[in-house]
Amino acid sequence: MQNSVLNFIVKPENKRTNSVKKIEDKELILNSDLQDHRYVSRVGIVTSEPLKNETNIKVGDKVVVHHNVFRRFYDVRGKEKNSKSYFDEDKFIVAEDQIFAYSDGDGWKAMNGYCFVKPIHNENKFDINKEKPLIGVLKFLSDDLKCSGLNKEDLIGFSPRSEYEFVLGGERLYRVDSNSITIKYERKGDEKEYNPSWT
Repeated sequence: MQNSVLNFIVKPENKRTNSVKKIEDKELILNSDLQDHRYVSRVGIVTSEPLKNETNIKVGDKVVVHHNVFRRFYDVRGKEKNSKSYFDEDKFIVAEDQIFAYSDGDGWKAMNGYCFVKPIHNENKFDINKEKPLIGVLKFLSDDLKCSGLNKEDLIGFSPRSEYEFVLGGERLYRVDSNSITIKYERKGDEKEYNPSWT
């Protein structure tokens, strides 16, 4: 088994991209642009822990990683290249700060410094936005946020441009930096979570 001193070795859960969707017995190509980061896989499986592992992540756990880990791109000369995380076709070297959440089979847990938020439906029928901006429900959060008094299912607000979109288990979520949370709202109980049909 290969072990890095400080980094995890991760393989993609399925493929390196999510550009093809299977519908019944047909395949629909969603994207043919190599440069588009939105179609890069972001879920991997840990195949090796670092020798100095100060996290709870173990071999076999699923991890949510930065979009550049499994990415391929064109350099300035137009040559197709792998990311700097690439080791070989099924192995990628991933630093701890490139991992946003992990699952050991008992639900997702956010790494310290991050949380994942589900947007809520915008009830204003005169607004073209389907979701309320900068507000959502905490779906999984890090231990440092739990220590701050926040809990799963809390309704929170966050600062502009702090959200980063992920689709996990068919749910569209925003990864938000913990220090970008601006307010905790009292829940009225009638807030509807918003999940677009394309997920």
